[in-house]
Amino acid sequence: ERDMQEQMLDSMDIERERGITIKANTVRIDYTAQNGESYVLNLIDTPGHVDFAYEVSRSMRAVEGSLLVVDSSQGVEAQTLANVYHALDADHEIVPILNKIDLPASDCDRVAEQIEDVIGIDATDAIRVSAKTGEGIVETLEAVVSRLPAPKGDIAAPLKAMLVDSWYDAYLGVIVLVRIIDGKLRKGERVRFMSNGSVHHVDRIGVFRPQMDMIEELGPGEIGFLTASIKQVRDTRVGDTITHEKKNVEALPGFKPAQPVVFCGLFPVDAAQFEDLRDSIDKLALNDASFSFEMETSAALGFGFRCGFLGLLHLEVIRDRIEREYNIDLITTAPSVIYDLHMRDGRVKQLHNPADMPDLTLVDHLEEPRIKATILVPDEFLGDVLKLCQDRRGAQQNLTYAGSRAMVVYDLPLNEVVFDFYDRLKSVSKGYASFDYQMIGYQQDNL
Repeated sequence: ERDMQEQMLDSMDIERERGITIKANTVRIDYTAQNGESYVLNLIDTPGHVDFAYEVSRSMRAVEGSLLVVDSSQGVEAQTLANVYHALDADHEIVPILNKIDLPASDCDRVAEQIEDVIGIDATDAIRVSAKTGEGIVETLEAVVSRLPAPKGDIAAPLKAMLVDSWYDAYLGVIVLVRIIDGKLRKGERVRFMSNGSVHHVDRIGVFRPQMDMIEELGPGEIGFLTASIKQVRDTRVGDTITHEKKNVEALPGFKPAQPVVFCGLFPVDAAQFEDLRDSIDKLALNDASFSFEMETSAALGFGFRCGFLGLLHLEVIRDRIEREYNIDLITTAPSVIYDLHMRDGRVKQLHNPADMPDLTLVDHLEEPRIKATILVPDEFLGDVLKLCQDRRGAQQNLTYAGSRAMVVYDLPLNEVVFDFYDRLKSVSKGYASFDYQMIGYQQDNL
């Protein structure tokens, strides 16, 4: 009771205020099913936002099935679609769940129909749940036990574990969350991180229930944590493969380093707080290895940092955390993206700032980052949304209907989206549109 709060797994103030998940959390539950059998359930609560899509895709690879939770009063959102595709890529069994059935605006039949039309999975036996009143919770746990496959793995094989997440603790160093694929991991063993070859001695092993609970070993199918006196979160990359020091195993597929795509400058309002800002960014980087930073100076704003983020939400979260946790007032420059300059002599330069543009006679062509944007919008606002996308140099890829809502897919330049696209989209659709995107890569832009 002393530790209880409304959102048990959302530990950050920003998560509770906005009602979103920023950091994935795991919990292990011992459950006795209605058939009398005892089961151990390893559950991961993932973020839904596109900025954290890579972490979500790795979490999906760490488990056997997904609970697709859809708000029964709002219906399918664009980011729901993106995460369903991650689950399908991971070959998951998906259990649809209609949440918030206690709300007056809830319409389960309509939303079940939407799930079938837009996503294409059978929702006739979707579980109807109210997390507030507790209705449908037992049915959900029974569905996990009966409809999702149990994990497979060979306990006699060499250790192979996936690094699902990591964060910094002032007392224990970096805490590494792992899913054991094969073999077993015991306290006191030496393990190797395959992406960088670093070797560490395992001090502690445990699971979250949801508090830390120390155990002696982890076996196939289990999700738990290890600590090994690791100093930097940057040494523990999400999606990496962990094995014993002397063993050689094949690395798990799909690993890639975090790649910032949106950049902006952070400057203190009071120039005297520059050193405080440096300390706060260093401390945040201990906990979040997915943003990059380097010092920069501006004639107007003085000393500050140029930071790279996974997306706009990630930018907002980092900025809010610096202002709240370290009490520093910040000036944030307009977000921008990196262009690739292909020079006539064959060199490729990266352009961060328009002021650094070289003489155009030396440039062969430019490439800019582009995204595939999916927008779900009620029919009456479709015309305004299409005009907005056309004005932002978008190329329409697809347009389909699900009931009274249109799903439009556009190829858009990322630079046109990072500035005020969300605000304009909310404005023209009166807040009814939902938006999600994924990076396509760099494509040529005519000078």
